[in-house]
Amino acid sequence: MEAQTPFAATGTTPRGGHVAAGLLPMVLIVALFFLWGVANNLNDVLIAHFKKLFTLSDLQAGLVQSAFYLGYFCLAIPAALFMRAKGYRAAVLTGLGLYGLGAFLFWPAAGAQSYPFFLAALFVIAGGLAFLETSANPLIARLGPEETASRRLNLAQAFNPLGSIAGVALGSQFILSGVSLSPEQKAAMAPAALDAWRASEAAAVQLPYLLIGLVVIGWAVLIRVVRFPPVATESDVDEGVGALDDFRALLANRRLLSGVAAQFFYVGAQVGIWSYLIRYAQVAVPGTGEHRAAAFLTASLVLFMVGRFAGAALMGRIAALPLLASFAGIAALLCVAATAIGGYAGIGALIATSFFMSIMYPTIFAESVAGLGPRTKSAAALLVMAIIGGAVLTALMGYVSDVSGSILWAMLVPAGCFLVVLGFALRAGARA
Repeated sequence: MEAQTPFAATGTTPRGGHVAAGLLPMVLIVALFFLWGVANNLNDVLIAHFKKLFTLSDLQAGLVQSAFYLGYFCLAIPAALFMRAKGYRAAVLTGLGLYGLGAFLFWPAAGAQSYPFFLAALFVIAGGLAFLETSANPLIARLGPEETASRRLNLAQAFNPLGSIAGVALGSQFILSGVSLSPEQKAAMAPAALDAWRASEAAAVQLPYLLIGLVVIGWAVLIRVVRFPPVATESDVDEGVGALDDFRALLANRRLLSGVAAQFFYVGAQVGIWSYLIRYAQVAVPGTGEHRAAAFLTASLVLFMVGRFAGAALMGRIAALPLLASFAGIAALLCVAATAIGGYAGIGALIATSFFMSIMYPTIFAESVAGLGPRTKSAAALLVMAIIGGAVLTALMGYVSDVSGSILWAMLVPAGCFLVVLGFALRAGARA
């Protein structure tokens, strides 16, 4: 029997020299998971950077994620409607264009030393990522048998933490200076010296984001010139996918709605933990420097990547939903431990949650869209909209930290989020 190629689901079977032609589009799409990982986790560095540059509270610093994930929320449905008319590849190109534009906006934002300008640039980047995630995730899920979609998407998503690690490494090396000034030190500085320090700190983001913008636009050019299989370029206008009636039908699908809720709380937990891990380390172990705290975040991302590959391997032996339930329960316990213990043990518990978070996003996604066929694109939009949880729950964690006086108490928020994911896994598994 002939081995199945990655594009067997498209209805075409590449042979001979055509296999390589079919492999290149797959590589280009999988690389997108790396590219949006860079943007997502640079935010964790930006929170620490902007907090000291603009003298922000934890809640105000958390607005970095609020602006970012609001972009996802606002543009997910437009992305699905665009895909309906133009296909997956056109949506990818639009997403890369917006991503590149937002990255380029960091240059004038740094020149203006304006926190709202930076938030606006992050919104544009996130709008581009909404197009990318709304298109790339369901495209990977459709490039093969439905029963192995969770495993296939986990494998593709394994490249996302590689981008996350690269983003944190880039940010910690070129953005974080390691120089933090207390309010008293700032008050004692001459105005000219303080202005020079602020200008230097603001300018630190310019070159990294300029390089990111250039890479992203270059990748868009590659995707534009490479020939893609029909499943990536065909429209669904005749099938009515993305129309109002289609969304009404999806809103009556209890499994999908449960998945959207689970995705909202999962993304909130993941973004919140990573956003405040540097801050947590500096509070849990007083005297911890920026670069050392950033190393803890890098360790988290490495574990996250290992978990993606390990999870994909385990799904060859264990069904996706029971594995998801187990991982969610363990992650919740680790967050409670981080709240109760503190110190290096608490940091270790938070780092360990990354391993168990690893399979959550792709598994929730694949299990939520299972069996939806031509409605997959519209369902993907609703699941990507759920990423707004990163904005809402990260801000909530900042609020809890400000009110309680300690970032440790804020870790109870992701603990509750993981219990919601556990509930989804158990309910969906019972209906399967």
